[in-house]
Amino acid sequence: MIVENAPRLVATDVDGTLLDGDGAVTPRTVAVLERAVAAGAGFVLVTGRPPRWIPPVLARLPEGLVRLCVCANGAVLYDAADDVVLGAHTLEPATIRELAGLAAELFPGCGFGVERVGNAEGDGGVRGVVDEFLTDPGYVHAWGEHDGGSTSREDLLGRPATKVLIRSPELTSEQMMDALAPKAGGLADLTFSHSSGLLEASAPGVTKATGLAEVARRLGVTAADTVAFGDMPNDREMLRWAGLGVAMGNAHPDLVGLADEVTAPHTHDGLAEILERWF
Repeated sequence: MIVENAPRLVATDVDGTLLDGDGAVTPRTVAVLERAVAAGAGFVLVTGRPPRWIPPVLARLPEGLVRLCVCANGAVLYDAADDVVLGAHTLEPATIRELAGLAAELFPGCGFGVERVGNAEGDGGVRGVVDEFLTDPGYVHAWGEHDGGSTSREDLLGRPATKVLIRSPELTSEQMMDALAPKAGGLADLTFSHSSGLLEASAPGVTKATGLAEVARRLGVTAADTVAFGDMPNDREMLRWAGLGVAMGNAHPDLVGLADEVTAPHTHDGLAEILERWF
């Protein structure tokens, strides 16, 4: 499908897509997004990031430009304006244990992490989001500095999680995917957004596409009216779902092969280059 008229919904990944090489949103991109929203288009972030990593992105955008955010590769729908989780899909402990067992056999010494999210309740009702990232002691963080805590393997595997991370830095993420995906079957939806030995697992069938489809339903918009931008394999289903799926010029080869179109890299206003056709 191709969006011929101006899209009614603009969906974008964050890292490597919306943000440039310095982690900023360029003035050109901000300007076209403001024009799109002023023209009545919806604008949604669709990211592997958890809700707690959304505020730094919003700080780079005009206030009020974004409300709904699809987080954790589709597992969490987050209202950034009210700081409320509107919905979450989780992997259950039995599934997490089985997945961890398979991964431990295939990748000896690998580390595990989990993302968990929920609303904090108080006397006055909802008071923000409880959002935690926990790893076992053997986990090697892919991004260096992190905001997670460490806990026992038993604790990691014993509670529901919106995302499970499997880390084996001596391998590539592609190698890990090729080894684990055939054995995991329908246990979880596997993907990656970082090439250096990190797999991300969500509940079966949960992807950025399902999260974006829920946003579109809430806004009364169809896939045919949506343009989506991405750069890594965790964007694959989203680009397929959208009426116009656009891969960035810096995108993983898997995305370049399936996208409806390839734009300039995130360092050269690739998102703005496409949206300026209409706005």
